[in-house]
Amino acid sequence: MGPQPSRDLRRLLGGKGSGPTRQGGDDDEAEQPITGTDLEKASAEALQHTGGGRVTGTEVGDEESYYEVEVTLDNGNQVDVQLDENFNVVGDDGQENENNGNDD
Repeated sequence: MGPQPSRDLRRLLGGKGSGPTRQGGDDDEAEQPITGTDLEKASAEALQHTGGGRVTGTEVGDEESYYEVEVTLDNGNQVDVQLDENFNVVGDDGQENENNGNDD
């Protein structure tokens, strides 16, 4: 397990349990969710960029950008929308749902 953020850092970032976060492996433990008004702004920009869907995960300080918002589209595909510190979209990474591929 990696180093745990200090109590003061967690308090500045809004603590745990605020808004959607990803569930999963050890790498997820170091991820900090977007919280408060930043969550609202980042979510709105990500959903506008994808044309809809629902926010299923967020991260501050992503390795690719300042904010990352994971959006699950109505067809089940996921898009990781990368935002800078001013909530401008700087990229995205779409991931197809396993059930949408060819069934051999």
